[in-house]
Amino acid sequence: MEHSNKDRSLVSRVMDGLVTGIVEEKYGAILPPQDVLSKEFDVSRTVMREALSMLLARDMLDVRPKVGTRIKPMHDWRMIDEDVVSWRFRAKPDPLFLRDVIEFRILIEPRAAAQAAARGSAAEIAAIRDAYDAFCAIRPGEPGYQSADELLHTRIVIASGNQFFGQMAAIVRGALSAVGQTIYHKDRVWETAVRTHGRVVEAIERRDPKEAETAMRALIDSTVEDVAGALAADPPHR
Repeated sequence: MEHSNKDRSLVSRVMDGLVTGIVEEKYGAILPPQDVLSKEFDVSRTVMREALSMLLARDMLDVRPKVGTRIKPMHDWRMIDEDVVSWRFRAKPDPLFLRDVIEFRILIEPRAAAQAAARGSAAEIAAIRDAYDAFCAIRPGEPGYQSADELLHTRIVIASGNQFFGQMAAIVRGALSAVGQTIYHKDRVWETAVRTHGRVVEAIERRDPKEAETAMRALIDSTVEDVAGALAADPPHR
């Protein structure tokens, strides 16, 4: 069992290293042969093969005869997988990706807020309030700010009671991280964020699904213009 745990730890380490190399464009379009990678990471071919198979299963790689192991475009990666979400957000967000993550939030979070107002338990709603209070107490750039923002949105999504929405929480956290790096350093944007988040929380506490959905949509809409200014592509569809 100890040996098995060690192997799993090695596989995880190699996967993490491979992903870092991929998002930093270290390897180009084609990964080096397995024996070369095994020497690079100082692991056995068995460990390297297992790590590569894990990335293959997540639609990140494509093995082709006479070509080798090709790195697939990031938009083809299996984003429903939480590990893939985390890895994708390591790369510098591009304009199309920022647009897409905002459109994802527009699709998921307003409905999740409505359902949190209708279905959330007293404990879940109290936890949402606690997360909001923590969010308000930290300024952008201070330690814990991004985590507080992500925790608040995650708790709202979880309180919706929808299992599929719950599975999307990792994407919501990643989206917040990407967008937050772009806009929340401005005082005006932060003050607006505190106000718009408060409107959502208060609607959930009042058990007002319609207002919670409207407030969450307004919250996300308030970020669109700020993000759109940094986008070279079309702005997100509201």
